[in-house]
Amino acid sequence: MKLAEIIMKRITALGAAAFVLTLLWVQAAWAGEIIDRIVATVNGRVILQSDWDDALCYEALLNGRSLSEFTSDERRAVLDRLIDQELLREQMKAADFQHASAADAASQVAEARARYPQAASAAGWQSLLRQYHLTEQDLAAHLQQQMDLTRLVDAHLRPAVQIDSKTVEAYYRDKFVPELRQSGAKEVPLSDVFSKIREVLTQEKVTELLVSWLQTLRSEGEVRLPGASSSPGASPSMEQGDQSR
Repeated sequence: MKLAEIIMKRITALGAAAFVLTLLWVQAAWAGEIIDRIVATVNGRVILQSDWDDALCYEALLNGRSLSEFTSDERRAVLDRLIDQELLREQMKAADFQHASAADAASQVAEARARYPQAASAAGWQSLLRQYHLTEQDLAAHLQQQMDLTRLVDAHLRPAVQIDSKTVEAYYRDKFVPELRQSGAKEVPLSDVFSKIREVLTQEKVTELLVSWLQTLRSEGEVRLPGASSSPGASPSMEQGDQSR
């Protein structure tokens, strides 16, 4: 058989396979099954509707909220955070980046579980996770990723932050002490809270720098939202499942 004939037969076979897949997709759609779809791309990397739904479930669990409580704007904010996380993950490619360990993630899972009295038993914990369409492995993966992102941001931005004594003293005088007085709490000397105030101010500055960094990453990258406008968040099946809780 000639090479041209072999190639044509392969092309024909591939075409037939594609046609069959198309028919199966259409049949699934007509059957009412939900087809995962692209809601955003970040520098060519795809974010699917299922990723968005999963992130929403994760945030709902950690914040002790029902999925049905999230507004359209809040759901869209979850997608924005997914995009930011993808942009930051691209910055982790340095070989010397120290990722969070499985033990670190397990510790965070235990802290998250402790927030829910009904999760004291193994059965109660699994029931709670099912309410949010998550497994313990899902939760651990999310928390491990969050720790990685925090480490990245601290390593990249914290060295640029310098909080001097005068700034700490001004915060103590103008904000910390007035808030203590307003709450009726006993005043404490500056020396007792100096380190804590400096850390608060450092975190605030790191957050400001992070916003600027993410704006730069977005302007230099390519972020597309082909499917986000047609859906505010969780898929219909998730919404229906949440109504029973």
